[in-house]
Amino acid sequence: MQALPDASPAPLFELDAVSFSISQRTLIEPLTLTIPEGKIIGLIGHNGSGKSTLLKILARQQTATGGTIRFKGRALPEWGDRAFSRSLAYLPQQTPPASGLLVRELVAMGRYPWHGALGRFGKEDREKVEEAIELTGIAPFTDRLVDTLSGGERQRVWIAMLVAQDAECLLLDEPISALDIAHQIEVMSLVRMLSHEKRLGVVVVLHDVNVTTRFCDDVIALHSGRLIARGAPEYIMTVGELKRIYGVDMAVMVHPQTGKPVALPC
Repeated sequence: MQALPDASPAPLFELDAVSFSISQRTLIEPLTLTIPEGKIIGLIGHNGSGKSTLLKILARQQTATGGTIRFKGRALPEWGDRAFSRSLAYLPQQTPPASGLLVRELVAMGRYPWHGALGRFGKEDREKVEEAIELTGIAPFTDRLVDTLSGGERQRVWIAMLVAQDAECLLLDEPISALDIAHQIEVMSLVRMLSHEKRLGVVVVLHDVNVTTRFCDDVIALHSGRLIARGAPEYIMTVGELKRIYGVDMAVMVHPQTGKPVALPC
């Protein structure tokens, strides 16, 4: 009998005993795990648990002080800057100022890794920008200044810039922390749609465990720089696991419409 092919996703990131310390303070304890491609992975944990630090290390914004990280099978230091930028896009907690930039101009900046500062903006670049605008639904305000947009609209524009970058992996650090509930759902629905339609791997730092379990395929929970839980949302959303992660008592119930577990503080 012919063996069936392995249907499990290929590794996007492979971490082997990765740690990070600064000023004699350890922010990430030795961490070993695999992050698959084509999935949305949520990073959760209390403030100071190491979520943003880990994301910065994956994005090469900070260098791990111990261990090895492989991205798509190659150690991070082996990647050239341009090749890495073409494969991975990172959105920090605080986006840089975009004063005086039109929405279309900001989205077009996502093509920088492909043509550089002096390169020519060609047909493929224009097509990628138009595709990003269409996928993120920002066509109605492409000729407006970024500074005139609402918080939710701005986040969609920044995500559109990452889409135009045509990377295979998105790293998003608290992309919905300053948004109201309607815009949180809008942005995370967009991220999920992009992941499914473009087969993007996404690692996203989130504070709301209910948003995490609604939109993520897999959840990684950190506590004081250590991996404390890992698994599907249904595994994480139990009274015992939530108590270990957040240190508070939470009740878990089934949402009457979605059928998914919902957590509420007791």
